[in-house]
Amino acid sequence: MSGEIPPIGERSGPGSPPELRASHADRDRVVDVLRIAAGDGMLTADELDERLESALSARTLSELAHLTADLPSASTAADGAAAEAAQVKDVIRIEQVFSGAIERTGRWVLPRRLELAVTWCDVTLDLTEAVITQDTLRIDVAMAGKSLTLVTRPGIEIDVDGLTLIHCKLAHRRMRTPPGTPTTLRVELVGQKVHGKVVVRPPRRTFMQWLLRRPASASAKTLDHR
Repeated sequence: MSGEIPPIGERSGPGSPPELRASHADRDRVVDVLRIAAGDGMLTADELDERLESALSARTLSELAHLTADLPSASTAADGAAAEAAQVKDVIRIEQVFSGAIERTGRWVLPRRLELAVTWCDVTLDLTEAVITQDTLRIDVAMAGKSLTLVTRPGIEIDVDGLTLIHCKLAHRRMRTPPGTPTTLRVELVGQKVHGKVVVRPPRRTFMQWLLRRPASASAKTLDHR
C-alpha cells in the first residue's frame, strides 16, 4: 500500500478529476472484505486492526482501494460482499416440527438474528464458509429434542451463557486457534433447549488431513488423547 493520496479536493495530476469521496456503504464493503480476509488467515490481528481503523476514517475511494490492493481478487470480493450484503435480513425464523434435518451450510449469508422454533428435528448451522455481516449473531433458541450443532472456524466465538439446558447435554469442543487470530464473529445462544444435545465443534478432518496430522512414529495408543 505505497503511494500518497492527494489531499481532499486536490487533483492528482494535470487534467485529472478530483478524488471521489467514499460513502458509508463504501467503507462497510471494505470492512467486510477485510474481516473475511482475516478469517481466511490472510491478515494478522494487528494488520486487521490497522486496516479497519484506516477504512473507517477513509475519505476517498482511492484510500479504500489501497487497503485491499494486496488481497486476492479484492475487487471481486468487494463486489461479492456488496451483493451479499444486500441479501442480509434482520431476522430469519426457522419453524419445524417432527420433520427432516435442518441444515445451513456453504456460503450462506448470516442474518442479524436467527430464531429457532424447532421440535424434534436436528439442526446444523455450519459457519465455516458463512458470510459474516456483523460482529455479533444472536440465535434465539426454542428447541426440544434432537441435536443443535454449530460448526465453527478460527475467529468465531460461541457464547452459551444465555442458553438454558433442560435434560440436555452440551459438548463444546474448542479449536486450537493460532495466537493472534482476530475474533470475526461472536455467536450468542439464548433461550431454551430441552432434551437432546448442543454440539459446538470445528469441521471434521478429511482422511488425508488425519493422516498428515498423525506423527509417523505414533503408536495406536497415542493417536489422540483429546
